[in-house]
Amino acid sequence: MAYPYSKGWFIKELKNAGITHHPVEKRKLENYKTHIIRSLWMEKVKNQQS
Repeated sequence: MAYPYSKGWFIKELKNAGITHHPVEKRKLENYKTHIIRSLWMEKVKNQQS
């Protein structure tokens, strides 16, 4: 279980949306810091839910 809005939570949400790698650099999400993953989540997942 990941705490809401923690790095693990963002990764879980992105993987549920089908995103497993960074769209530009093609590296696994786990290699990035939380602020990069959060901004990716806001671009891809949160905007699709609105």
